[in-house]
Amino acid sequence: MGLRTLSSLAGGRILGVSSRATWRTAVTALGAGLVLAACGGSTASTPPPSATPTPVCQGTTPAPGYNNGVATVSGQASSLSGAGSTFVAPMMSVWTAAYATKTSVQVAYQSIGSGAGIAQLQAGTVDFGASDAFMTDSDIAKAKGAVVQVPLVQAPVVVAYNLPGVASGLKFDGETLGKIFAGQITTWNDPAITALNPHVTLPSTSIAVAHRSDGSGTTFIFTDFLTKESPSWVTALGGAKQGVGKTVAWPVGIGGKGNEGVSAAVGQTQGGIGYVELSYAISQHLTYADVKNRAGDFIEPCVQTAANATLGITSYPSDLRIDIVDASRNAQAYPVTGLTWALVYQNQSDPAKAAALVNFFSWVLTKGQDLATSVNYTPLGSVLQKLCIGQLRKLTINGSPVVT
Repeated sequence: MGLRTLSSLAGGRILGVSSRATWRTAVTALGAGLVLAACGGSTASTPPPSATPTPVCQGTTPAPGYNNGVATVSGQASSLSGAGSTFVAPMMSVWTAAYATKTSVQVAYQSIGSGAGIAQLQAGTVDFGASDAFMTDSDIAKAKGAVVQVPLVQAPVVVAYNLPGVASGLKFDGETLGKIFAGQITTWNDPAITALNPHVTLPSTSIAVAHRSDGSGTTFIFTDFLTKESPSWVTALGGAKQGVGKTVAWPVGIGGKGNEGVSAAVGQTQGGIGYVELSYAISQHLTYADVKNRAGDFIEPCVQTAANATLGITSYPSDLRIDIVDASRNAQAYPVTGLTWALVYQNQSDPAKAAALVNFFSWVLTKGQDLATSVNYTPLGSVLQKLCIGQLRKLTINGSPVVT
């Protein structure tokens, strides 16, 4: 069962609620000072009302206990630099702190957005990038060489909202969300929303859309879902190609930089709605919605329902560029779930950096997966995790394998 844990990453420490608690029951017991140090921004002055968690999101998710990493490569550098995804930043904060304690290797990670992370990798100014949208052929063509792309973890993108007195658990389908983010539904008591939530008294408050202002893998995940599920969104954006991307021509709303910026915009705006990775919604005390999946069920986002999003996928492309958004027909799969990829040049020129990259990501893909649920991320499934370990074996030093 999935664990919905509330955590603080300040100083690398993890503080969790009890194993049977979830955000929807535990939030009222917490002070407003509980925030993720990686997220920044301000929290709401008081926690939102709680809601009853769905059964699938109660309990704990066992640590996978993977031990199939590659052998440690000697002669590694004492530091690495990475940049990109804000989606994965809270998880990366836990990983880098734990890894530094274990190995004394310092991994400095800049949470600047997936688009900027890809750009820095292309420019060669970081040792690795991180993105929640895999690099396309055109992205790779702008790089300084072949790029190995390694999924690290998966997590849900949640629809967060700010409606005083309304608890988490409002229900949305893709078409209704598409109309909201296209500016075609403008008040919270619109018939389309009330029809999905007949037992909730919704105000006539205007809807204030918040979206990303920077190139964002979180945006890619969310607009991918809208494009697949909302004909109104596709029409408003001028076609399916225009409807999905790290950046899109938003018809309405205000922009915020990073998951941090969108979280803050929603939290500070009555009637606000936006899309953020789950841990940001939790840390900022935001309420968030259940979303209708391909099986026709409204699903709460949590560790376990995000894990269910890859159930049934048994075949992956050799480069691991796969779209898992809205892919599963599992009845308990949360549809707006995405991956984060580490982006690394295949042919490395510095043996010490190459060794450090292999060692760090081998640890992330094994022991690091056991830390994922502590901050509401979902470990990779066993099939995909094994393939990711295989990606590390593709790295070379001047043409010779780093891992022998």
